[in-house]
Amino acid sequence: MEAVDKKTYKEGLASAIGCSVWWGIMPLYWNLLKPIGSDAIIFYRIVLVAIVCLIAAALKYSKEEIMGPLRDKKTLFRFILCGVIITVNWSIYIWAVNAGYVIQTCIGYYIEPLIVCLFGLIIFKEPLNKYKKIALLFAAAGVAAVIVYFKEIPLVSVSIAVTFAVYAAMKKGLNKPPILSLLYETVFLAPIAVIVIIFLEVKGQGAIAEASGFKYFLLMFCGLFTAFPMTLFANAANKVSLFMLGLSEYISPTISLFIGIYILKEDFEQIQLIAFAIIWVGLVFFSYGEYKELKNHRSV
Repeated sequence: MEAVDKKTYKEGLASAIGCSVWWGIMPLYWNLLKPIGSDAIIFYRIVLVAIVCLIAAALKYSKEEIMGPLRDKKTLFRFILCGVIITVNWSIYIWAVNAGYVIQTCIGYYIEPLIVCLFGLIIFKEPLNKYKKIALLFAAAGVAAVIVYFKEIPLVSVSIAVTFAVYAAMKKGLNKPPILSLLYETVFLAPIAVIVIIFLEVKGQGAIAEASGFKYFLLMFCGLFTAFPMTLFANAANKVSLFMLGLSEYISPTISLFIGIYILKEDFEQIQLIAFAIIWVGLVFFSYGEYKELKNHRSV
């Protein structure tokens, strides 16, 4: 590998790690916004992400580059649908964090790559090597352990994993820069979000009514805090292997897990530790399966 390549790789790796660390500590930010309600945060986030992405897109891309993809009605519909799905994912996540279910969100993000693989197998008929099949079995066993013990499905974990997997499946083939993708996914929902925000504020249930000036000021950064790590992720995707990119994504739920246990003081029962251990073993198989596939592609 040449010196320039090493520098590029290091920049990509730094972006991948930075992105994952950022996402990992985000529960602290959402928790800091209390007592603002999760519903208000969700709608403000849609609007503010759309504004940030619109400004960034206007600075970086021409009008034709921004508007061009939207002329295809099928593409436009897919972006709107992707926006709805990722908004559902965001909504579950923010509500869960502020309701004291950070640990459940971690389980969701650990099993999410495995659910994406399962969707790839079912929808796109993508083959799975034996290591990924073993990983899916371990993930299923980990979730099953929680279900058997608590006698209920961990809805937060499953919902986060499934909605993101659906989002990933919908995004397949929509190869657009992250800023433009986020813009398309939020800008058409933003007018609805603005109406809901006005309704909540008039009823006295919005962010202005529920929070101090400082908390409201913090809320104004949620659009930037959403768009910035996506830019880091995009930079990493162009400079490191998909294997390394996927591996770095496990940093995020690991940080959030420790935040949930040691900072936010959520209950962490022995069965949850067992479930995590089972899922982690599955992730080892999954990562090795990714490595083997990457190695085989390179040798072809």
